Amino acid sequence: MPIPSSLCHVLKEDPELADAIPAERRQRAIQDCTAPELRIPPGPVARDGSLGFRGGIGVLVLSGLMIRRVGIEGRYGAELIGDGDLLRPSDEAVSPLLPVTTDWTVLLPTRVAALDCRFEQRLTQYPELARSLVGRAIQRSKNLAVNMAIVHQARVDIRLHMLLWHLAARWGRVRSDGTVLRLRLTHAVLADLVAARRPTVTTALSDLTRRGLIRSDGETWVLPGEAPADLIAFAHAPAGGAGDPPASPDLN
Repeated sequence: MPIPSSLCHVLKEDPELADAIPAERRQRAIQDCTAPELRIPPGPVARDGSLGFRGGIGVLVLSGLMIRRVGIEGRYGAELIGDGDLLRPSDEAVSPLLPVTTDWTVLLPTRVAALDCRFEQRLTQYPELARSLVGRAIQRSKNLAVNMAIVHQARVDIRLHMLLWHLAARWGRVRSDGTVLRLRLTHAVLADLVAARRPTVTTALSDLTRRGLIRSDGETWVLPGEAPADLIAFAHAPAGGAGDPPASPDLN
């Protein structure tokens, strides 16, 4: 269950939101826009868990990592939720006419700001901030669309490579030896995200490592060089080196 912590200054925690406010009003907005902060330990979240949402705008992730899984008869789609994402966990409706199940799991200790009704009232003074929060919700839908495009690639190694670059665009950092993504992603979590079986993901990751396309110690991923300029051509390239058979498709 979420553990109440204290009030936090939302714009101080999320400087990108602060940048939406004109400089002459920014410091005042930072002081005004506070919200309850909650800490959520790793583990599954109760089916009706709200993650601290009790009305208002929603819950803003300040730090941490969660996965949301939506399934129909044992087959799941998954979404990774992290820093900067805006959500309403107990109010995210799915299809009422299909036997859909939804569950949340906290992968890393997570802090959220509950943008409650008091925070909502303050937005009347800062309409620029309201626009930015709407933009966060729209960006989340765009990320889901990219995830859908990735899982439609036939080969699992391609799905994984594209997914890691997609995540790096959100949370990665560039350094001399490549783009670094500090996310603890187990093979089981990656399997959910790319719609594949875990053993197939393990094999595909080994192949990507052998080909020098990724390096990982389990918590840090390094993507050498730059993102493939032509992802379509990359998707149709042979999986291995000269003479190696291509990786087997896995659409499950």
